Amino acid sequence: MQIKQKPSFKKIYKKLYKNQLKDVNNAIRRVVETPEIGVEKSGDLSSIFVYKFNCINQQFLLAYQFNTITLELLLIGVHENFYQKLKIGK
Repeated sequence: MQIKQKPSFKKIYKKLYKNQLKDVNNAIRRVVETPEIGVEKSGDLSSIFVYKFNCINQQFLLAYQFNTITLELLLIGVHENFYQKLKIGK
C-alpha cells in the first residue's frame, strides 16, 4: 500500500517532539496494517476515517482516507478544533 501525506499532515508531523513521534508512528503502522480500524465519519466528512490513540497521556486523532492502492494521511492532532481544520483542509 502506498502512503501519501497531505501538506496539513506534514506541517504538524514536523513539529512533533521526539517522544510524540514514537506513538504517532505506531498509530500509523496500525492504520496501515488494518485501515478499517478507524471510525468512518459521515456528512461533510464522509469517506474520511479517524483513528484515536493515546500519545503521552493525551488523546490524539489521525484522519485518513484509503482505498486498495493508497492510504492518504490527512491530519493529526488533539481533539480541539480538529474537525474544523479537517473540513478546511478537505
